[in-house]
Amino acid sequence: MEEEISLDLHDFLHIIRKRIKLILLITILSTAVSGVLSYYVIKPTYEAKATIVVGKAAGIGSNDKSKYEFDDVMMFQKLVKTYAEIGKSVSVAEGASTRLNSISAKNILHDITVTPMADTQLIEFKAQNTNPQTAYSMIIAVYNSFLEHAQKIYPGQNIQVIDEVEVPEKPIKPKKILNIVIAFFIGLIASLGFAFLLEYMNNTLKTEQDVIKYLGLPVIGIIPKDAMKY
Repeated sequence: MEEEISLDLHDFLHIIRKRIKLILLITILSTAVSGVLSYYVIKPTYEAKATIVVGKAAGIGSNDKSKYEFDDVMMFQKLVKTYAEIGKSVSVAEGASTRLNSISAKNILHDITVTPMADTQLIEFKAQNTNPQTAYSMIIAVYNSFLEHAQKIYPGQNIQVIDEVEVPEKPIKPKKILNIVIAFFIGLIASLGFAFLLEYMNNTLKTEQDVIKYLGLPVIGIIPKDAMKY
């Protein structure tokens, strides 16, 4: 029994049949827990977003129109990171909080993400909240506060929303079906692993085939269970 125990396909199938109730129990339980959490416990999260474009106001720049456009694009592609940092600043959050009255700057900073889009003049603002109307109001307040601060720091620039902000209708999470599917496979894999672990830890010899396979000894006799009663 000190030798390494190898399992072939027949052994795997035998263990699965033997532990099928345990495997089904763990898999079903895992799937059910995920379903309950996804549908009844975890609050849905809604996301409102706005995409803005940063550029130079009309009438400002070189007389050479083609050179102006190229230089302008290159400059603002580099500046969007700075604008994004302004959007994530405490000052902008405090300005938004003043507009909203009921939401603190700390909560706004927690719920808002500001992301510069690589190699563009675009910045994406996102707000996540369990209340869709709150997420919408937060985006509007943050954008207005950002616009006010950005124009003070970089006067003469043109900042516009290119996508109209809307109240989100559907939550972005939890992804209920995906969570249940993932929980099913996790439960299945965990239950199979547990079943094989139990089998590995059980080192008793149960059949004459086990004696031949693991000890390499011939079976010279079998004692019936009924005979052990006497």
